[in-house]
Amino acid sequence: MLKAYYAATVLFLLLDYLGGINVRIAFLDPWPAWRSLYYLACFGCFGVIAWRPGLTTLVTTVESLLTLAALITSMGVRVMTVSGSVLTSSPDIVTAEEILNFAIVGFIAWYGWFRGAEALKKQMWD
Repeated sequence: MLKAYYAATVLFLLLDYLGGINVRIAFLDPWPAWRSLYYLACFGCFGVIAWRPGLTTLVTTVESLLTLAALITSMGVRVMTVSGSVLTSSPDIVTAEEILNFAIVGFIAWYGWFRGAEALKKQMWD
């Protein structure tokens, strides 16, 4: 499942840049350079797990942890802090795209982290 998710980066990239629909990394919209780097990292993860399947657990676990941290931090900052626009009565609201992004990426990242952490723990004890 995770290999297919990384392979789907091409589709997410096309939707984002050609279709204007950012489903995968809406939390990086304000930072285009970081968004490009994230896509590149996902392609790199796919390349590594396709080249060396034995590294799949490690790669997906580390990437999932980093993605979860970035996703939760960026969404948390948006919804839990008072911005200047709120004080001027034109609040920045969280968009449907960002909520969908949070659900999709959050689930996949959680799944990758949970699966990877369990597998690494099992490897440690065996």
